[in-house]
Amino acid sequence: MPLATGGAPLNIANGVREFARATPTAVAVVDGDRSLTYAELGERAARVANVLLDLGLAPGAHVAVGLGNRLEHPEIACGIAMAGMTMVPVNPRYTAAEAGFILEHSEARAVLVDAALVDVVAPAARAADLPVIVLGEHAELPTYDEALAAASPVDPRRPVAETDPFCIAYTSGTTGQPKGVMISHRSRSLTFYQAAAEWGLGNGRTSLAVAPMYHGAGFAFGYAPVFTGGTVVMLNKWSPRTMLDLVAQHAIQSVFLVPAHVQMLRALGEDAIAATDLSSLDTIYINAAALPWDLKQWLMGALPHVGVHELYGSTESGIITNLRPVDAATRPGSVGHPWFMTEVRVVDETGAEVGPGGTGELFSRSPYLMNGYFKNAEATAACTTEDGFVTCGDLVELDADGFLHIVGRKSDMIVSGGINVFPREIEDVLAEHPAVSEAAVIGVASEQWGEEVAAVVVLADGATLDADALDAHCRDRLAGFKIPRRWSTTAALPRNAAGKVVKRDLIL
Repeated sequence: MPLATGGAPLNIANGVREFARATPTAVAVVDGDRSLTYAELGERAARVANVLLDLGLAPGAHVAVGLGNRLEHPEIACGIAMAGMTMVPVNPRYTAAEAGFILEHSEARAVLVDAALVDVVAPAARAADLPVIVLGEHAELPTYDEALAAASPVDPRRPVAETDPFCIAYTSGTTGQPKGVMISHRSRSLTFYQAAAEWGLGNGRTSLAVAPMYHGAGFAFGYAPVFTGGTVVMLNKWSPRTMLDLVAQHAIQSVFLVPAHVQMLRALGEDAIAATDLSSLDTIYINAAALPWDLKQWLMGALPHVGVHELYGSTESGIITNLRPVDAATRPGSVGHPWFMTEVRVVDETGAEVGPGGTGELFSRSPYLMNGYFKNAEATAACTTEDGFVTCGDLVELDADGFLHIVGRKSDMIVSGGINVFPREIEDVLAEHPAVSEAAVIGVASEQWGEEVAAVVVLADGATLDADALDAHCRDRLAGFKIPRRWSTTAALPRNAAGKVVKRDLIL
């Protein structure tokens, strides 16, 4: 296979290899009362690689991994890369049918799975006669610890081109079946280095893995610390109280959150924040969904010593923009400027580029872009331009200084009476009302207008739905055609693993 010229090819295993030599006794991973030094992480990753090779898997074979945030996640990802194979993350929240689709479509040749999830993947694995290795105890299937103990600790160093996929990450499937996004070693390695530079994830720094590592962003920010010589502490299951305790216990410095996490931190109350030693924390970076301005103001006020970055990206395109702390207070609703090595293009419905004040579909081009969708050339072509820009269907507005503001997804845009209505703008206004914790806005069929605006709100503690009051609140801030005509409430908005609201699951 062709390898990079002019230097060693980028590979997501290389960071662990480097620091297993440079800082072998430094702690790489912490999970409760378990931990690994870099020497231990490197050796265990090599054993994982040899377990897979001993199964007789071919170079580039796809290995399905069903695992939450736990100590073994980095070593498994690294080991698959050492073996020259490709990881296929399987969401632990999938049903057996959903997991079956991923295993079949991805052409997985082996499965590594948490014991608690065996029943989710076993039917499809048995049907395809795939070897299954279980993390934990199991009466019938081989266990991970036994397999590692019997494997060689010598890194096989299988050659891999940096443009080869290290991973096929399946999209969350908010519209139709999930698509397999092929992400290269080059894409992720560069992301890790830049994340270390921007958010302090590397050598001598301690980060917390909060977002699920089976998701693209969660993996990128959970693995980046060990790729760059730092320490990552695992949060096994989301809990705002546990998160605060881990920050205090391990002197966490950097943490990646999604807006739903921030909502739940605020719900703990100011006393919970004030009573916890968070002095070590200096960087929070947020992605995956819209961060309401009111919520961001709360976060900056509750943790005034912390730099808050608001970034935007996708599985297909990686990180696209970042609003840095220096601009956080003066650019409400913005996701900043293009990130390192990234070009953006904003085009209107005719394909013409828009200038300041214009709104259009966002395209980006960078080294972080996907290789394409696995076995779906048609979908790849539909989102890629001839000169290599990719879109995820998000609509943005450019302000006078070139800052980007996400206004919604192209697929979510409401056309009411022939006028385009962007849900994000209405959702942000609703989030400012004291009775509303968060809101989602969708279009519903209307004989008169084609579509009309409907809002589903999560009420603040103790609040009741007062449609008249919410209507008046909106009319003070929005044009009449943007005012919701239908109102309903829900205990929580339906979200996928990335924290994005799945609007098709909203019930009016």
